[in-house]
Order: sequence, then structure tokens, then C-alpha cells
Amino acid sequence: MSDQPGTNKINKQADLLVVNHLKKYFPVKTGVLKRVSGHLLAVDDVSFSVKSGETLGLVGESGCGKTTIGRTILRLTEPTAGSVNFDGKEVFDLKGDALKALRRDMQIIFQDPYASLDPRLRIGNSVMEGLEIHKIGNKQDRYQMAVDMLKKVGLEDYHSRRYPHEFSGGQRQRIGIARALTLKPRFIVCDEPVSALDVSIQSQVLNILKDLQDEFGLTYLFIAHNLGVVEHISNRVAVMYLGKMVELADRDELFRSPLHPYTQALMSAIPIPNPKLKRERIILKGDVPSPLNPPTGCRFHPRCPIAVAECALKEPPFVEKKPGHSVACWLA
Repeated sequence: MSDQPGTNKINKQADLLVVNHLKKYFPVKTGVLKRVSGHLLAVDDVSFSVKSGETLGLVGESGCGKTTIGRTILRLTEPTAGSVNFDGKEVFDLKGDALKALRRDMQIIFQDPYASLDPRLRIGNSVMEGLEIHKIGNKQDRYQMAVDMLKKVGLEDYHSRRYPHEFSGGQRQRIGIARALTLKPRFIVCDEPVSALDVSIQSQVLNILKDLQDEFGLTYLFIAHNLGVVEHISNRVAVMYLGKMVELADRDELFRSPLHPYTQALMSAIPIPNPKLKRERIILKGDVPSPLNPPTGCRFHPRCPIAVAECALKEPPFVEKKPGHSVACWLA
């Protein structure tokens, strides 16, 4: 099987994925004629890069644009503006066979594994689907590759003959991981892959992801709410707020010395596994503004405990304050 995907070789010094000024605006249509009355600014001018073999954690409140970034990078959602360069190829310029070939290298693990599985297909057929689309091997080869991948995520060959409703949530997420990995991709968007699972199952799935990353040389964009999960699996962490990236740094640096007031508030909510120790909580006032009509200046200023007049007037640039530590804040 000469066209069977192989294990990836890692060059951890190189940027595998480079995102520049990415924007995704969703039109809002009203009235009988469904005319566009405004735009929801889901992702508004976001730039970052991901190195080969690393895990970039992407965190923020619900509705901040994390999932939209992941789906837009993979062209599951078409962008409004910006560019995504994957291993020297401009993703948004690719069409037809070139785009199909790229999808072999870029995969996604969905948040809800049950919704992403066809209830009419046996698990083996679902895992084989990508291999069939890309015409990899014959039917027997594809089935064996699917079974081998199911075993790598902790399932057995007899599971391939069952249907999605016969599995628990944790098992279905393992199936989702197996589906994403069957084509041996180089880059995977992990869209909150453990948020719907019990805590005991979360650790198992996270360990599987880390083991498979080491084995296959994978690069992850790991989207999550739980900062404890992000700290466990990420090399670097990016923090988003209302469609904007507000801070980006190495994991240890970010958790040790967060610069943005929003990141500091998120960190203050992390529980300490010691009942004798207490962390001073930063309680944010008000609600998250609407992305249909975001605030002027810094988007966080209506809830920021240290905001000054300048914060409401001018949007802070996203700049590097320390080596490898970037932040968008006038007062950082």
C-alpha cells in the first residue's frame, strides 16, 4: 500500500500553521426581504502561529470565537478576510483536488461525538469513511487500518461492528479521535473534546491525545473552557475575548505571570487542590457585550477593573511585551 499515510516527521522549529488577520463576520438578516441589517463579529482580526509538534491551547468564554477560528482554518466555514498558511500552502486559495489533498493533513475532533457520527453506520464504516474518500488501500486494508486505530484509542476490534448508540460518551469520543487519526494527519483541531465528559474520563482521553501526539508527530489546536485541562496538555496558550486575541504566551509563563486583566480574572477562578489555601477571586462586573455591537476601544473595558479613559477610545495593539509573551492592553 504505497499510498498509505505514514508517521509524520517533526521539525519543532518551523511554523506548521500561520494565521494572519483572520476575520469571520456572520451577516444578520431581518425583515420580510431578509436584508442584511448588521454583522456578528465572531472573529475579528486574529493572528497567531502553531509550530510543528506543539499544542496551542485556545481559551475564552462561550461565544468568543474559539470554535469559529478552528472551523474557518479548516475551511468548514468560509472566511470573511485574512489568510491561513499551512506548511507553505495558502489554504484559502486551494480548490478541488488540492483542497481535498489538504484535508488529509488537517482534521478535527468535534465537541459532540454523537452528533458527528452517522447513527445508521457501524463504527468500523464510520472510521473507514475518510480512507474510502481518499482511495487509500482496498476494502480489506481499510478495515484493518480502522481496527488498528480503534485499538490505539483503547477499543477492540468487535467494537467496529456496533452502532454509535451502543457506546458511552467517553467511548464515542475515542471513536471520534480514531476517525480523525485514520488518515494520519499532521494537524488536528480539538474542539473541546473533553468538555462533555466526566472528570475521570477526561484524563483518559487527554492522555490518549498526548500519547498519540508523541507517536504520530501531531500538532494540535486545543480549544477548551477548562484552564486546568489547557495547562495539562498545552505548550502555549492563547486567550480570546469577544472575537479578539488578548494574550498569548508559553504555558508556564502565562500561568505564572498573566498580563491581561481578563486572563488574570480567569486564573483567579481556577480551584486550588488544597482546602487550606485560598486564591483572591477577581469578580468581573456586567455581562459579555454582544458581538453584534462590540464596545469601542478595548472590548474588555466595560468589565475591566483597572480600565482608564484611554481604554474606551483606542483599541490596544496586540504586541510582544516580553519575549514570547504578547498582550493587547494599554496598561499591561
